[in-house]
Amino acid sequence: MEYCFEHPDVLAAWDWGGTVAGALPYGEGHINATHCIYVQLPDGDSRRYILQKINTATFTDPDGLMENICGVTEYLRQQAVARGADPARVTLQVIPTKDGKPYYRDAQDGCWRVYAFVENTVCLQQVQTPEDFYQSAVAFGNFQKQLAGYPAATLHETIPHFHDTPRRFDNFEKALAADTMGRAKDVAAEIAFVRARKADCAYMTDLLAAGKLPLRVTHNDTKLNNILFDKATGEGLCVIDLDTVMPGLAANDFGDSIRFGANHNAEDEPDQSKVHFALNLFEIYTKGFLQAAGDAFTPLEKETLPWGAKLMTLECGIRFLTDYLEGDHYFHTTRPGQNLDRARTQFKLVQDMEDCWAQMAAIVEKYS
Repeated sequence: MEYCFEHPDVLAAWDWGGTVAGALPYGEGHINATHCIYVQLPDGDSRRYILQKINTATFTDPDGLMENICGVTEYLRQQAVARGADPARVTLQVIPTKDGKPYYRDAQDGCWRVYAFVENTVCLQQVQTPEDFYQSAVAFGNFQKQLAGYPAATLHETIPHFHDTPRRFDNFEKALAADTMGRAKDVAAEIAFVRARKADCAYMTDLLAAGKLPLRVTHNDTKLNNILFDKATGEGLCVIDLDTVMPGLAANDFGDSIRFGANHNAEDEPDQSKVHFALNLFEIYTKGFLQAAGDAFTPLEKETLPWGAKLMTLECGIRFLTDYLEGDHYFHTTRPGQNLDRARTQFKLVQDMEDCWAQMAAIVEKYS
């Protein structure tokens, strides 16, 4: 295997327990630069590690970021040991540097971290079967349950106001007022759609502010590809990509998964007649999520799960529309109007959810 890593000072910061035989780019993530490190052990065996360069433009406080990750993963390891599970399989393990630090800062101010490689697992980029979606629900539900006792308020906000839906609405209104690209005149229907749901945007944050919903440890990016599945059994084993682990609402994690997975179309589908909210996938996910984590949630948390689905979808649509109004500077685009198509897709899913709201509530009650 060709040795291709260009940062020998970074490699020297860790004791690999053997000889580094190679390093190759790994995975399909777009935020952090990820490598797989291949180590030849003295006994002739081999071992793999994941080395990542943290994107400090996105995560400006690497100390707080790694404090979150180390605290949460160590807590999950303790939970795994207590229930007789293999901690090396069910949670990430941060490998400290030779100096005992959770990450290494190089001469160019780059920040690097290492995880143990979780062998015999696979990462899925899209749902291939309903069972995949169910297993992802179980994995994220277990994540919630195992961290139910963790003091969420002690976590750092790695991206402040990430799921602050009222703030996203306010940012949309500012972009609309500025109308720097002159695009507002062409999206009157989308603007009306958002404005008609202004009160909805504050529903969950108002409950939190009133003390009616508890603050939880939340993942905040609960896509299918942030789970490692057992290669042999298909079981959802280990939740990964913990950079956005922050204090938040359990319904938001649930809702982000529904937004991502409970439809059969691309996020930027230009033909809205093809976009439909899949109630059967909503039920599959709700079943797995509540079977895994249900007894950790309050009755009101369970009741608000449909709100999490609706608001995470609405919030995402608002962000796409805001970026379109501002000139497509945040979300990467490959064609004109892509962010507008993305916004319209989210709004169509929101409309579908509203149209089957009673059924969604009944499904949640069924598995509660």
